[in-house]
Amino acid sequence: MNPRFVADVMVGKLARWLRILGLDVLYNNRFEDAEFLRIAREEDRLVLTRDVELHDLAQPGSILIERDDFKKQVQQVVRKCGIRQFALLSRCAECNTPLTAADKESIFSRIPPYVYLTHDRFAYCSRCDRIYWEGTHTDSMHERTEAWIREILDSPGDGHNPMEGL
Repeated sequence: MNPRFVADVMVGKLARWLRILGLDVLYNNRFEDAEFLRIAREEDRLVLTRDVELHDLAQPGSILIERDDFKKQVQQVVRKCGIRQFALLSRCAECNTPLTAADKESIFSRIPPYVYLTHDRFAYCSRCDRIYWEGTHTDSMHERTEAWIREILDSPGDGHNPMEGL
C-alpha cells in the first residue's frame, strides 16, 4: 500500500502531480504549521515540504523536498517511499478525492455535445463536482506519464516492471 501525504504550500505542483499518479496527497495553501502537523500525525501522513524547520518538527514522518523542478521532486518522493504502483487519473487533481464512475445520461447537460457523442466513460469528483473523461489529451498524458514513471523507477539490474498496476 502506498503512503499518504500532506504537502505544504511550497510544493503545490508536486502535490498535483502525485495526485495525477493516483497518490493520496492533501494540500491546502492555507494550512498553518500547527494544523499541518496535526493532520500529518492524526491521519498518519508523510509531510512533504521544502521548509527545513517544518521538516525537523515533523520527524520522522517527513521528506525534505530538495529540488525546484517538480519532476525531480516526484522522482525523490517515489524513490524515497519505494512506490511501485500507480493508478493514473484515479483522483481529482484539484481536491484529491477518489473519482467515481459517472453515468453518461446523468451528466448529459454538463458536458459539451461533441464529448457526449464521442465518449462513453466518465468520472466524477463528488467533492468539487468536476467531471472527467478520457480524450486525446489523456491518451498523450498516459503515454508521457508512463514513460516518465519508467524513467523514475528504472535502475540497472532492477528487473522489476514499474508499469505493473497501471
